[in-house]
Amino acid sequence: MHNDAVWVRGVTGIQLHHTTDLQDAVRFLSNAAMALRAAHVRTGDAQYSDLAAQLKTMATEARTLESQARDRMRHLHASDPARFGRCRDGHEPWPDEIQPGFVPRHTCMDQCLYHDHNVLEAITQCTCGQPPCRACAIGGAPS
Repeated sequence: MHNDAVWVRGVTGIQLHHTTDLQDAVRFLSNAAMALRAAHVRTGDAQYSDLAAQLKTMATEARTLESQARDRMRHLHASDPARFGRCRDGHEPWPDEIQPGFVPRHTCMDQCLYHDHNVLEAITQCTCGQPPCRACAIGGAPS
């Protein structure tokens, strides 16, 4: 296993599960396969269709991995909703992701839907008065 730094898509208010990364992989592989099939149609060159077939197989495998990860996430939601909430909110890592070196999600940029955006239906989801950002305390402010 490598400890390479990777870019993680940030979404204000939640810590994404790696199913999002797998969804991206399926989408990117499928788009690449489609582009290669188009190149094959334009050129008639079989090497494009051969590579497209390989990518289609990889996309199918990635979709299977995505389904398995999603099933694990749903199981956590059903079996331990409180822990699911802590993981979603970025207070602890998802159980099927690397635990060592976990840094909580940056909450310093979070905004309250009710107070900051005047979404009246979100009054029960007010995030005002949350404790200071733990991620900034551990690893410094985001750049």
